[in-house]
Amino acid sequence: MVALRLNPEEPQMASKLITVTVNGKKIEKAVEPRTLLVHFLREELQLTGTHIGCETSHCGACTVDIDGRSVKSCTHLAVQCDGAQVLTVEGLAQKGVLHAVQEGFYKEHGLQCGFCTPGMLMRAYRFLQENPDPTEEQIRAGMSGNLCRCTGYQNIVKAVQYAARKLQQAAAQPA
Repeated sequence: MVALRLNPEEPQMASKLITVTVNGKKIEKAVEPRTLLVHFLREELQLTGTHIGCETSHCGACTVDIDGRSVKSCTHLAVQCDGAQVLTVEGLAQKGVLHAVQEGFYKEHGLQCGFCTPGMLMRAYRFLQENPDPTEEQIRAGMSGNLCRCTGYQNIVKAVQYAARKLQQAAAQPA
């Protein structure tokens, strides 16, 4: 990524070496201090599942999980992730098996065009970590920071309910 400089005479900012664990893989990379996390993921690491939507943190298409929190990566700097654990939509499925939220969106038709889906999946993942047995109202409130222009949300709610049930069933299985 080339940083846009409004004043061409402005000196290039020195890169900063960061170490970040992304989807379980430790990465050490030099980044320009103004690089947004969404651009770092997409352009430096080629993890294009994180989408760029509004670039103002309103839509949630860029949502990722950082150290156990949902974060909108379009307003988060990559250097802020130095030492952090980052989970993107590419890291949800394990060993070729869909995560329960991915399966829920598939089974309950929780998507149409798919643009918002990566952010929805990541928010649903974290939301269900925080509230494993949510009501419909809690799901709607918990997912409210992620916008969809296509679905009308009903199937997204059903998808999160599906995932909650599946995760509860898995937790009830003897180890």
